[in-house]
Amino acid sequence: MFYTTLQVALGGAIGAALRFLAGVGIFKLTGPGFPLAILTVNIAGSFAMGVFVVFAAKTSNTHLSPFVMTGILGGFTTFSAFSLEAYTLFERGQTGAAGLYVLASVILSIAGLIAGVMIARGLFA
Repeated sequence: MFYTTLQVALGGAIGAALRFLAGVGIFKLTGPGFPLAILTVNIAGSFAMGVFVVFAAKTSNTHLSPFVMTGILGGFTTFSAFSLEAYTLFERGQTGAAGLYVLASVILSIAGLIAGVMIARGLFA
């Protein structure tokens, strides 16, 4: 368990650094406005998650999942894990559950952010 936690931590540091560098690079190219950097990172992370899931299963490398999926891709973007879970539900034929998961995740995450901002503004005003 300790070794797996270290894998996740190392991968997370790598992923977070990659996210930062990608965000800075994309922002320098496109400038402020629409959050293209975040969108690009989320799409790239989701794509990489899809590629890795198939690669790991086909090559018997699932032991790398904590480092790559939870660590690197989780640090790069948690959106990749969300995308995988939504697709897994869809692939299992649970279309309604997949739709509910996507809607609930987006709406409730934004609501959570709003609640956090409102509470923090009240506490730190």
